[in-house]
Amino acid sequence: MKKHNYSAGPCILPQEVFEKSAQAILDFNNSGLSILEISHRSKDFVAVMEEARALVLELLNLEGKGYEVLFLGGGASLEFLMVPFNLMKVDGKAAYLDTGTWASGAIKEAKHFGETVVVASSKPENYNHIPKGFTIPSDADYFHCTSNNTIFGTQMKSFPEVNIPLVCDMSSDIFSRVLDFSKFDLIYAGAQKNMGPAGATLVVVKKEILGKTGRTIPNMLDYQQHIDKESMYNTPPVFPIYASLLTLQWLKNLGGIAAIEKINEAKANLLYTEIDRNPLFKGAAVKEDRSNMNVTFLLNDEAHQEKFDAMWKAAGISGLPGHRSVGGYRASMYNALPIESVQVLVDVMQELENKI
Repeated sequence: MKKHNYSAGPCILPQEVFEKSAQAILDFNNSGLSILEISHRSKDFVAVMEEARALVLELLNLEGKGYEVLFLGGGASLEFLMVPFNLMKVDGKAAYLDTGTWASGAIKEAKHFGETVVVASSKPENYNHIPKGFTIPSDADYFHCTSNNTIFGTQMKSFPEVNIPLVCDMSSDIFSRVLDFSKFDLIYAGAQKNMGPAGATLVVVKKEILGKTGRTIPNMLDYQQHIDKESMYNTPPVFPIYASLLTLQWLKNLGGIAAIEKINEAKANLLYTEIDRNPLFKGAAVKEDRSNMNVTFLLNDEAHQEKFDAMWKAAGISGLPGHRSVGGYRASMYNALPIESVQVLVDVMQELENKI
């Protein structure tokens, strides 16, 4: 039976990425060696790294605009502390928007480095919306936000105009929608949502914002060190970067971010329309802030849970239960999830309605 993978991450990737990755594990570039055993300084892998970094800039429309691309380890969680280490001045301060678990994690780390101003938070409402109308202090060293909140199913539909560096954690919606990425001075994202397997972290940083903190930064946590070594200051996560390259190639061949955005909007519209129409279900997030990547929804009557769970599992659906912070269900619809899988879920929801 075909599986419909709604896992929040690590998550679904394109089938061709699995196939090409599997072949590379056996024999990479007809070298007689596996991608798992080649030197990261070999000509073949240096070419992978260079193409991956160039493709990121191309897809984000940032070529020639002063940005550097890094592939690092440690996930977005390590970036929570690398960002203030590299951007918050000694005796400085930073501004943060608190929209969920990962935003609050970033805030916690920043507090180790200096004054951390939380400009607004939706925590009192269990993060079911994106705060609006907040004021960002103009003397902050940077403003940090999280574009999409995987657990709570909310997404920023617009970003504030600021005169300080704009930093964004885009772990769960990078490459999913068209934005003016040049508005951001630093973007970071764990690979394991829309870009590749777990183990690699993407950082896109405008070079001109670095080197202004007055801090002594340990080499492994210094963006400039990684830039100087072309993302090979230490041994990079070779296989996750290769799989990420394959995913970036797939996205480019599909027509880039503009093409996948249309597909993502169609998937989200299909599922949200059913949630709003079907009397057995309700959305968990405020409508205007609903995420196109992570759809969170609840049963109006939990007495139907056992039957619904049995039905979606029988249909080959995987990874649907919601995070314990929200409960209910979470349908993570990253770039590689086909709309046919969304239709299967909608069919099950309608079938449940007909049986009740």
